[in-house]
Amino acid sequence: MGDGGERRSQMDQTERLETARLWMRPFRRDDVSELHRLFTDPRVRRYLLDDQVVSIEFVETEIAKSTALFAARGFGMWSVFLLGQTVLIGFCGFRHFHEPPELQLLYGIAPAHWNRGLATEAARAMIRHGFEVNRFDRIIASADAPNTASQRVLEKAGMHVEKRVIIKGLDTVYYAIARRTDSAMATTHACSGCAGSDAALALAVESRAENEKEQ
Repeated sequence: MGDGGERRSQMDQTERLETARLWMRPFRRDDVSELHRLFTDPRVRRYLLDDQVVSIEFVETEIAKSTALFAARGFGMWSVFLLGQTVLIGFCGFRHFHEPPELQLLYGIAPAHWNRGLATEAARAMIRHGFEVNRFDRIIASADAPNTASQRVLEKAGMHVEKRVIIKGLDTVYYAIARRTDSAMATTHACSGCAGSDAALALAVESRAENEKEQ
């Protein structure tokens, strides 16, 4: 995936994204407890972390890596909140996976907020941000094959199946979308309530997201 890190090497850590129902800002150190609670929820970790129960130190490392990535390249992971509230309900953004490192879209919403389309709303906003601000040429993401709910999120966000492969013994479906200039695509992928240009989006996403049912 081509990325715009070299064109936007730094980002204001106070930057904020808003959609019709959500607001997002980059991970902060004081998110550690809420993120750990989310990462260790059995319904979230089932696919996000292959059901592993991670330590608080793992979460601290994830926050540090994201902060460093923002400082160096202008992208990383964002904490997600309901508009007008300050309780963390999810995460969304870009993170490296595998070797060699592969930048992918990643997202997750707390189970208490499933079935409301919030994961799709966050993913759409992040896709727009990735293309319009980070200037990605292409974005990738994936979901475990049994995680059909996450695949629906990716499809509703405008992504298309690119391939199906086995990664570390797991049946994995890759999704993809690339930058385009088709105004109709821009309309399709526009995030409700998000400001943005008329640039249309096409995206490839690998996402170990939660098993969320989107309506």
